[in-house]
Amino acid sequence: MNVWLATASVLLVAGFVPVVWGVATGPLGRGVAAQNLGTSVVCLAILLLSQGYDRPSYVDVALVVAMLGPVGTLVYARLLADELQDDPPHTRLFTVSVVCVTVPVVVALCLASGPGRAAAKLVLVGVLLVVGNVIVSRALTGGFSRSEVTR
Repeated sequence: MNVWLATASVLLVAGFVPVVWGVATGPLGRGVAAQNLGTSVVCLAILLLSQGYDRPSYVDVALVVAMLGPVGTLVYARLLADELQDDPPHTRLFTVSVVCVTVPVVVALCLASGPGRAAAKLVLVGVLLVVGNVIVSRALTGGFSRSEVTR
């Protein structure tokens, strides 16, 4: 077992404790936000496993998860809008956690892979995770106001 695999294992264990807690307890909004955190944790773990097993093709799987994870959460947010409007979730902690974990993981993987196409894909996955989580966080907590959309 190398450092990348150990880090992926720690990330999965440490990341899924709040996910399971959020889904199993509390209101519906917390469960939806926790589901989004789960897709982010899985995406980062796939990136680490890609480096650990020396399988660059796993980055493509992480790219798909980074694109579809927030989209799936937005679908849930749209379908459950009435229930979420009554008691919007507090997603700031989840979003900050994803950003604080994504940046060092992507930077470390970019340094390990060196400059080139692989690093560009890693940066793209990181940007998709961060931007997707910010958008989902805003959508779950009440959406964007009309003045923010027209800016």
